[in-house]
Amino acid sequence: MSIWVVQKQMIMIFVFILIGVYLYKKGHLSNMSSRQLSWIIVNITNPITLLCAALKEEEKVPAGELGIAFLCFVLMYAMLIPLAYLIPLALGIKKEDRYAYRMMSIFGNVGFIGIPFAAAVLGTKSLIFVSICGLTFNLIAYTYGMAVMRKIGDEQHPDRHAESTFTWKNVINSGTVISILAILLYIADFPVPEDITTGLSYIGNTTTFMSMIVLGVSVAQMVPKEVFSKWRLYVFVILRQIIVPIILIFILRPFIKSELILSTVVVMAAMPAANMPLMMAKQYGVKDDIISAGIILTTLLSIVTIPVVMMFL
Repeated sequence: MSIWVVQKQMIMIFVFILIGVYLYKKGHLSNMSSRQLSWIIVNITNPITLLCAALKEEEKVPAGELGIAFLCFVLMYAMLIPLAYLIPLALGIKKEDRYAYRMMSIFGNVGFIGIPFAAAVLGTKSLIFVSICGLTFNLIAYTYGMAVMRKIGDEQHPDRHAESTFTWKNVINSGTVISILAILLYIADFPVPEDITTGLSYIGNTTTFMSMIVLGVSVAQMVPKEVFSKWRLYVFVILRQIIVPIILIFILRPFIKSELILSTVVVMAAMPAANMPLMMAKQYGVKDDIISAGIILTTLLSIVTIPVVMMFL
């Protein structure tokens, strides 16, 4: 894989982020419009991008490879969860702040950034594997992740209890439903009229640009000192976004024959911190300053870290 292809994609992403910064600074985008765009991306364009990949007329991945990809993602998260407890200890994080690093360690931005990046660098054929990763992510986020954040919320606010509790309905959203639909359509090779696939592709193609300008709005509002003065976050980025994905390469390479599966799993493992822990923190009234700073810093530094990781593929 050409590193220049990866670098060009990261440069393009950086330019789109700068456009978002510019639009916010000039008053053409607001916090409200950014939240509205985020809802559209998460609930419509991102899932449709996955659906478009399943409907493409190209050589299909065998069902056995889908199973292998699922096992790889299970292994990835089985590796990340214990590491999420070890990394804060290694960094000397205060006990009351370890949950923030734990959430950032486990949950990478496999949807908001992972989907458009995988489509551009690995090709749309990789998106069927990304959809499997997204399903695994959601199951863990809405079970383990939500339980952890609810517990932290109760500890930080002993006078009250979190109002929202987990139900399996939390896992049922447009992302998981369309991911399952995409996998089923992919396996069944169900014929869909060309006009429908063309219309869906128009929607899905907006994902990359819109998601990056929304991120640019967040970057435009950050206080540099609160983000760039936390030295432990820099060490965290090296450990979580470079060393861990490289270790994963050496673990999986002897067993995975498909370069596409290996590359997709590693790229998903190298993604910056996801927005989901921040949304959960706000839901349960959990202190979120470290998570917010971590999302911004890990995303900005991913312009460098992802190409470094992909040099090992």
